[in-house]
Amino acid sequence: MSGTDHPEGPVLRCTTDGAEATRSLAAAVAGRCVPGDVLLLSGDLGAGKTTFAQGVGRALGVDEAVTSPTFTLVRQYEVVPTPEGVRTLLHADLYRLEHTGEIADLGLGQLVEDGGLALVEWGEAAEPVLGRGALLVRIAAVVADDGSAATTDDGGDDVRTVVLEDRDGGWADRWPALGAALAPWTAP
Repeated sequence: MSGTDHPEGPVLRCTTDGAEATRSLAAAVAGRCVPGDVLLLSGDLGAGKTTFAQGVGRALGVDEAVTSPTFTLVRQYEVVPTPEGVRTLLHADLYRLEHTGEIADLGLGQLVEDGGLALVEWGEAAEPVLGRGALLVRIAAVVADDGSAATTDDGGDDVRTVVLEDRDGGWADRWPALGAALAPWTAP
């Protein structure tokens, strides 16, 4: 498993070989989430942030399509209540916001307090406001030596790296279980 310590916290480095694998990895992360968790999703346009959110939604029993909330800013989904108590999935997209005050005005911190789990696309912008205890999830397309997108064995171009980081220990008690759950996607 590629779970290394980072000066700011432990890191898990994963690789997925297609959109479905990214959704499956996200489902494994969802299985370790508890009410109040915030996952800050980071990556370029098209990196797979919404695909990750779809995997979390599927794992939580969301029965409607999980789509990017770019224009609505926040979408709320009812989930099948988990044994841990997660009852609501909040999916936010901060791409259009310019100031941390606008992020604070969304009230995501308060919304997750009542059985919620928040996924925040463009999460790096929210880190100053929502980062305490959050799990950072950085997603990037893998680039081949010739500069083109790396391809899967079947010719697809959805090879991604997914790096998870617990900067301040908010996941410390769950980190070993998370690492075990993500073992299929981590390098030895």
